[in-house]
Amino acid sequence: MKIDFKPEAIAKIQPHLGDGKKLLLTFEDGVGPYSQHAMIHMQVQFSFNVVAADADVSDYQTWLDSNLGKVGIKDYSTEDLDENMVVRLNEQNDALILSGDGGIIDINLGFIDFTDPNGIAKNPAR
Repeated sequence: MKIDFKPEAIAKIQPHLGDGKKLLLTFEDGVGPYSQHAMIHMQVQFSFNVVAADADVSDYQTWLDSNLGKVGIKDYSTEDLDENMVVRLNEQNDALILSGDGGIIDINLGFIDFTDPNGIAKNPAR
């Protein structure tokens, strides 16, 4: 599995990376410290999370290749992902879109920088 971030998505995410920070693609199922809620909307939901270099990422057993570096995912979230994925930015509403070989996976990805004290409040998808 791999993820290709398009330039406009890179421009949104990359400023939050650095200093050894890790990028996670979190399946929003209520499991683990970075998942915001269970699937109360009865739909597949994901968020990109930026965490500190020393953060506990033990729930993320698989690391995908991407043009932004490794991206951690929960093993079982592969059921809702595709082999080849692309992340784009809808500039009209500042929403990240995750699509794959089979089409759109999540049209409104969350983005939370857990290294920022206001990171959760700035999540555009919620």
